[in-house]
Amino acid sequence: MQKKSKKDGILFFVKYPKIGYVKSRLSSQIDKKFVLSLYKSFVEDILKILKELEYDILICYHPREKKENFKRWIGKEYQYLPQDGKDLGERMKNCFIEGFNKGFEKLIVIGSDSPDLPNIIFMDAFHNLEKYESVIGPCKDGGFYLLGFTNKSFSSTIFSRIPWSTKDVFKKTTDLLKNECVKYFILPEWQDVDTFDDLKEFYLRNKKEPSKTSHTMMILRKFFQTKNNMF
Repeated sequence: MQKKSKKDGILFFVKYPKIGYVKSRLSSQIDKKFVLSLYKSFVEDILKILKELEYDILICYHPREKKENFKRWIGKEYQYLPQDGKDLGERMKNCFIEGFNKGFEKLIVIGSDSPDLPNIIFMDAFHNLEKYESVIGPCKDGGFYLLGFTNKSFSSTIFSRIPWSTKDVFKKTTDLLKNECVKYFILPEWQDVDTFDDLKEFYLRNKKEPSKTSHTMMILRKFFQTKNNMF
């Protein structure tokens, strides 16, 4: 188990689970109620992984007025930060700033689209923040699933210049880090779950190891075995 550090924190970005509000691309392909249950299982499985590592977890929730709803769903034991800002970049920037203002020396941000991220990824991220000023984990679709900084290397200007929700997010982010002379480490590539094809790939990847993503795999096993015997 990774030794806990009170100066290392994980900014976990979570949206309120409401039909049509989460996983929009996936919701356009399969039943929205099913997608809602799936999204909640993603969040719960990621939290299970994070709690095993014993890093400080900061729930970055949206929208702001749903804080008490989040506490009833996720639990009161976490620190809660509202996602304030007009777009994803501004919301991430503000949560990093708030986290560093709380005294953290190293922070990483993750979303809720990769419920099978192994704990070694998080350990590797914080380990490399001892040697590098930033860490980033690329997604297969051109985005990133994790981004981290130290309090001394954090660059707030990067977040306002990234073309969010495009295949160029990772490249543009690393280009900006280079331009600002921020020394970064690239983590292993991973696959977010944004589309139905992603979901099928996720299921096949984890089919023989359900313990890693127990809530999600419980739902998907029933879904795919009902819909298509080939899985």
